[in-house]
Amino acid sequence: MGWFPCSGQSSQEIKKRKKKEALDPIQPTSEKFKKNPPLKVKDSAKDGGSGHIAAQTFAFRELATATRNFRGDCLLGEGGFGRVYKGRLESSDQIVAIKQLDRNGLQGNREFLVEVLMLSLLHHSNLVNLIGYCADGDQRLLVYEYMPLGSLEDHLHDVSPGKKRLDWNTRMKIAAGAAKGLEYLHVKASPPVIYRDLKCSNILLDEDYHPKLSDFGLAKLGPVGDNTHVSTRVMGTYGYCAPEYAMTGQLTLKSDVYSFGVVLLEIITGRKAIDNSKTAGEHNLVAWARPLFKDRRKFPQMADPMLQGEYPVRGLYQALAVAAMCVQEQPTMRPVIADVVTALSYLASQKYDPGTQPVQNSRWAPTTPPRTKRDSDKKLNGGGGSGSERNRTRRLI
Repeated sequence: MGWFPCSGQSSQEIKKRKKKEALDPIQPTSEKFKKNPPLKVKDSAKDGGSGHIAAQTFAFRELATATRNFRGDCLLGEGGFGRVYKGRLESSDQIVAIKQLDRNGLQGNREFLVEVLMLSLLHHSNLVNLIGYCADGDQRLLVYEYMPLGSLEDHLHDVSPGKKRLDWNTRMKIAAGAAKGLEYLHVKASPPVIYRDLKCSNILLDEDYHPKLSDFGLAKLGPVGDNTHVSTRVMGTYGYCAPEYAMTGQLTLKSDVYSFGVVLLEIITGRKAIDNSKTAGEHNLVAWARPLFKDRRKFPQMADPMLQGEYPVRGLYQALAVAAMCVQEQPTMRPVIADVVTALSYLASQKYDPGTQPVQNSRWAPTTPPRTKRDSDKKLNGGGGSGSERNRTRRLI
């Protein structure tokens, strides 16, 4: 749930920054931001956006009551920013998630304000809903809608024996939904918003496995006009940072696309972005995957063993092709997120039924995806969807 600098940052620098913030606190209730928000949303009515800050303000006492004084049995998780508790608001009887920021942690006043502003002004079905915040004294708390299935990370890595495994259809649904959330930030927000912290632990799931992006403390307004990038201190999570951003501090929308590619690889393979328990050469997921991308015969070896062969061969090949393009070394070679959404929405619509479709054996999987008569007919007749949508999908898969 937390982050740390991709390129490293000394504890002294963090302490200096926090001391400065303590002397010059940023007020999240600033009238300047309420009257003239720096961020607008295109077609806001269509996407549920609004032009003003609508988040509620809560007293610390209200949130302490909601969590029974932050009792241990209400704790949902803990990260670099602080702890997240499950609570019930007395005023509305609503179940919520309450993030109490660690006063000595990584998230300062500035990141707190960024998150309040971003989630107050941006509204989409694939972004977590911010209900309100508390800024009493030195207390900083954020109140979100409660996501009962936790994070995507909980369902991919170190899964407990009793937990239901994610099937192929659910994985593609989650991937497509997360991409749509990112597309909203890149395309609908004006100026575009660079998320900067896309990872499995920041993708939350509701009871139907509907994904929502969360934790916007590192979000940054993207370049406008003739600018190609924004220069900023390198922050994020190791393993997800785009290489050009980690080296130069130059942030673009394609930096998010790289991070999404890492997440998509995790969804497909079940592996972690960084896993030091693996053998040499397999610690870094992207470094492990790149040689395999070059040989389609090895694609079945990349499928998560937890799928137990229950996936469509063609769908696996196409999903890996999208991931491979997203994690290209050169940012100009990566697709825009809108094309990723088109490709993954198509894959999510192709439901796999292990009862009627073949179950794969990774050792004996075919070297090329099987082609059915129906596929051939579609190709000859140009069937399925609009021409522009087919072209955008074809570019990736």
